[in-house]
This record gives sequence, C-alpha cells and structure tokens, in this order.
Amino acid sequence: MRFARYIDDGLETCGVVDGDHLVPLDDGATLLELIQEGGLGSLLRAGERALASPLHAVAATPVESVRLLPPLDPPSIRDFSAFEAHVAGVVAGLGSGVVSREWYEAPAFYFTNPHSLFGAGDDVPIPAGCELFDFELELAAVIGEPLADPTPEDAAHAIVGYTILNDWSARDIQQREMRVGLGPAKGKDFGSTLGPWLVTADELNHRLDDAGRLSLDMQVSINGRLVGRDSSGNMAWTFGELAAYAGRGTRLVPGDVLGSGTCGNGGCLAELWGRNGERVPPPLQPEDVVSMTIDGIGTITNRVVAGGTAHPVPPARTVTTVSSS
Repeated sequence: MRFARYIDDGLETCGVVDGDHLVPLDDGATLLELIQEGGLGSLLRAGERALASPLHAVAATPVESVRLLPPLDPPSIRDFSAFEAHVAGVVAGLGSGVVSREWYEAPAFYFTNPHSLFGAGDDVPIPAGCELFDFELELAAVIGEPLADPTPEDAAHAIVGYTILNDWSARDIQQREMRVGLGPAKGKDFGSTLGPWLVTADELNHRLDDAGRLSLDMQVSINGRLVGRDSSGNMAWTFGELAAYAGRGTRLVPGDVLGSGTCGNGGCLAELWGRNGERVPPPLQPEDVVSMTIDGIGTITNRVVAGGTAHPVPPARTVTTVSSS
C-alpha cells in the first residue's frame, strides 16, 4: 500500500492511495503514530479499513487537488553515502579523483534536520547566502520497529517502507564549513524533500535481489531535461546493512529515516561538475523545476524560489593566549 499525509480543504489528513485518489484513514491517526503502534501491520490494517469502508468512495479526494506533505515527521534522519559513483564524481571536482579507503570500510552518514522538510510539490527557497544550490536524488527507508544493535537481517525486516528523499545542498556553504572538520551543517539543514508518499515494504519486496538490495530505476530532471539516472541496485550496502550500522551501540526508533545517499550518474550537480571539470549544468536558480522519479514509488517535483537574506554573524573574535613564564 501507499500512504500519504496531505492538506485537504485546510485540514491535515493521512490517507491511503487508491489509484489517483486519497482515502482518509478512519481513525484519524498519523502515519508515525500507526508505525509506532505496530509497524507495518498497523499501517496495513488502517489502510484496509479505509478502503473497505462503504463511505470510502465519497470520502476519496483526487491526489491532484491536495497539497502533499512529507508522509511523516521522522524522529531522526540519517543520510548515508552508499553510491561509489557519486563519491567518485564529487572527489574528481576536489582534485584527487580518488575515493578514500575509509569510504569502503564502513557506511558513513550524517544527521540532517527532521524539522525542515518539504512536501512533494512545495516550492523550495534557496538558503540565505547560497550561490551554488544543488539537489541530491536518494531513496529512503523508514524504520518500523525499535532496534538496538541489530543484525543486518533483523534490521532489514524492520523496514516498514520507502520514499524519495531530495537532500538539497548549498554547496558553497557546505564546502566552507566542512573545512572546519565537523561535517555538513548549514549547507544541509535548511531543508529536504520527502515524498510523495510512503510505499510499504511488502509492495517492493519482490524487487529485492539475492543480497537484499532493491533494484529501482532512479531519475532526475531539471526543467524537463533528464540530467541523472541510476539504479538503487548500485548501492554499496543494503538498507539492512545501513540500518545495522546505524544501530550499532545505540538504538533506532519507529519512524527513523535512513537515506541511501545520492545516486551516481548525475544524481546531483556536484558530481556532474566534478566529472565535467566545470559547473555544467549550472547551479539551480529561482524558477528551476527539479523532478525526481523512483520506479515503484512515484515522483516529487519542486520549484526553486528565491530565499531570504542572511542576518550577519561576526567572525570569531581574536583571543590572545598568554603563556606563563
């Protein structure tokens, strides 16, 4: 099944997708509440009740008439880097062109902001101070049950569903702050798109290969022109392995989101800039429209708009250290 969160006639609603319509869930629960209550089973039962209701045809709303929200408010978002081709393209633009051996040793991730999410059709403002605005095409998995130090097999079984993640990036801000040695922060935390809905894991399990890796076609276009295409089958780790690593020595909770990291072959502009040796295609500008489609899930389409002005923050004050004699 597919589940969405949306605004219909001014009211926030959660529903199950029925063709090109949305049928509201009869208990008024959010997707996160249902996942926390009983994982995949709770979601499926809520969807079945909604579709079986004699009033469902009357209550159904065309998808095109609502504003789609991110399908859930995740407790956390861990964004991995699981596509070697993406990493190779980006480092080519940094001069070395060599993927570090540390990348191969363990799946790296960072935490991004779960409180700054856009829906599948929302306008996305360029963050203040950014001149190199970029997109990142990713597949995301949602955890459906508590996990602590899980095996990859247990973690894989705990995935409740999948959605599309666009990890928007302010490349110039990101490059500056990462030279401090702490990882991405303001270059990332202004927003990510999540949507258009949550596709339950049982809908896609037949697309798993023998290693447990999903093979889904992934595409991204700018203003209708295809700029990137890859397969989730090219991930270096499965989502079960990513979740097992994320849960090592800690815990994952229902609703946590794990991003695959940007796919290769044009999954973001920074990779293309690295391979082309110049900023071609150019950074995103206001009125650019970025569309992402993942086979078996759907499409998200966001228009880039101008952002606000950054309030000035002074550079660090100079502190003179006086050594004792």
